[in-house]
Amino acid sequence: HCNFEFDLCDWKQDENDDFDWNLRTSNTPRLGTGPPADHTLQEPSGHYIFIKSSFPQLPGQKARISSPVLSRRSKNCKVCGSMILFYYYMYGAHIGSLIVYQRTMAEHEKILLFLTGNQGNFWQRKALTLDGDEDFQVIFEGIVGKASGGAIALDDLTLSREC
Repeated sequence: HCNFEFDLCDWKQDENDDFDWNLRTSNTPRLGTGPPADHTLQEPSGHYIFIKSSFPQLPGQKARISSPVLSRRSKNCKVCGSMILFYYYMYGAHIGSLIVYQRTMAEHEKILLFLTGNQGNFWQRKALTLDGDEDFQVIFEGIVGKASGGAIALDDLTLSREC
């Protein structure tokens, strides 16, 4: 589980992208640049990670963050249902896209979720099933929209015990 209150936990910035997800609070947001509070504490002093659709990022640029290497293999479990549960915020007139991938160690990426455009000025919950029996990582990719105005934020990333 990662609520970003102290750091990125074991999540890592991808080296093959254009910029990084930022850890931040909502204490000094400008209107339209992120949620008014984090999801965990529901307070402006709480932390989350985000990208914004404005300078210095350019339209179409990507930020990626990846989980540690995970495995579904378990000697005591014949049918283990792995899941990732998280909260996302996508708000703004020119918001880009959020894509969630499951990447195997052989570098095969499967899209689990693709959201684009304004999703509302509030945190939303999403649970995604992780399948396969190979070791894998979960990747969150944020893509900058076509113009300034908007942010994508993530908070409270939780992987099921089967991972």
